[in-house]
Amino acid sequence: MGGRRQAREQALQILYQVDLASAEPEQAMRLFWEAEPADPDVVEFARILIRAVVANQDKVDGLISDASINWKPARMSYVDRNILRLATAEFLALPEVPPMVAVNEAIELGKRFGTTESGAFINGILDRIARNLDLGGR
Repeated sequence: MGGRRQAREQALQILYQVDLASAEPEQAMRLFWEAEPADPDVVEFARILIRAVVANQDKVDGLISDASINWKPARMSYVDRNILRLATAEFLALPEVPPMVAVNEAIELGKRFGTTESGAFINGILDRIARNLDLGGR
């Protein structure tokens, strides 16, 4: 598994903990990597992702809400919501990551950690967000 994919998986697990248990992100990261040491490059990219979600959470959740018809982030599963947050934060804070890479990685996370419908659900919402942000030329 590639380092960035592993970082996204770890970021998802930490964001899940932060969301579910109202944990402090920095403490959640520290505790996670104390229990599950990882390659420094994986840790660094996961930290970048988590901090991008936390720093932009209101905007990220607003974009998700605007793009999801009849679904507000609070009604989504913890897994799907945090996968969407990760990819949307990548759109906003990591312009060097091609949008399709962020989308494809999010779909794979949904297939691995979500339900049988998660991949399609995530794909549809992220496609709308990318169009709303006009990321086609990036």
